[in-house]
Amino acid sequence: MNTKMEKPQTAVLLLADGTVAYGKAFGKKGIATGEICFNTGMTGYQEVFTDPSYYGQVLIMNNVHIGNYGVLDQDVESDGVKVKAVVARNLEALFSRFQSKDSLQDYFEAQGVVAIEGVDTRALVAHIRKSGAMNCLVCSDGTPMEKLKQQLAAVPSMHGMELASVVSTKTPYELGEKGASLKVAVLDFGVKRNILQCLVERGAHVKVFPAKTTYDALKAFQPNGYFISNGPGDPAPMDYAIQTVKQILADDQPLFGICLGHQLLALANGVTTFKMHHGHRGLNHPVKNLITGKSEITTQNHGFGIHPESVQQNAHIEITHVNLNDQSIEGIRVKNKKAFSVQYHPEATPGPHDSRYLFDQFIDSMKF
Repeated sequence: MNTKMEKPQTAVLLLADGTVAYGKAFGKKGIATGEICFNTGMTGYQEVFTDPSYYGQVLIMNNVHIGNYGVLDQDVESDGVKVKAVVARNLEALFSRFQSKDSLQDYFEAQGVVAIEGVDTRALVAHIRKSGAMNCLVCSDGTPMEKLKQQLAAVPSMHGMELASVVSTKTPYELGEKGASLKVAVLDFGVKRNILQCLVERGAHVKVFPAKTTYDALKAFQPNGYFISNGPGDPAPMDYAIQTVKQILADDQPLFGICLGHQLLALANGVTTFKMHHGHRGLNHPVKNLITGKSEITTQNHGFGIHPESVQQNAHIEITHVNLNDQSIEGIRVKNKKAFSVQYHPEATPGPHDSRYLFDQFIDSMKF
């Protein structure tokens, strides 16, 4: 563990609206750009940093202390950190968990992550809640402000950006017992490892396919059902994925979508999507299941959603879940099909686990 006490280097956070915040450098020295967003979770920071759905974003961690229990190899959702940069009040180089092998500082340096600490994150989050998501830049290498402004101005908008194929696996791979009675084809747009684990734990043999895999190639696996994964970016330009989902539905096959997969199921049925003002990201979002009448506490990470008016005008779609904070749509199902989706993350590591029944529901749909 790196415990050297060095004089902290100044770092700067620059937002597209001209807002500037200064703090201390952490992790790799350099410059990182992306769309700024915030997560309100108090734990699970390593799972958050490695979630492929955060690709292309600079993440504010709203909890006061991040890094205080170090890092572990098993606390990851992908093959590495996916956020472009991290902003926090306190990023800790020392940790208390004896099982951890590295500090967050060592981890960020190894992963090439630029970060800034010492920022008033409560004020910053309040600003974003009011002004909305926007591009930003984090610099810890002393580059002059005028050059930073020029670099930030060149960063493309997340709106209209297709990123799922960037984070997707390049080659298919398989998990679970090959002799299992149920097989699931996973279309990978940035799938989290614990989603796959939830399927394997329920006895499924899973094969994960690259984002642009054709339906014929998926079908050749002879799956009992199809899973459409989470992922980063705007779903609207993903014509290749929308077409595949349409083909799965036309074949009347069981389908389950999470997050981006939820949006793609909606688009495949003529429902439109939109970019949210600042998105939902955290571990404590209340959702109501309209079928059972029960509420559940959920983990969420999305900056796009589906239009309520578009859903309500669609005779083929039924709303199954709503967000109790803002009444946004959190779940749908296709009438007369074994196809459903949710906007949130039922695999939810480290938790809560209120919504894991949805995996059981998907498994059951493949049995009958």
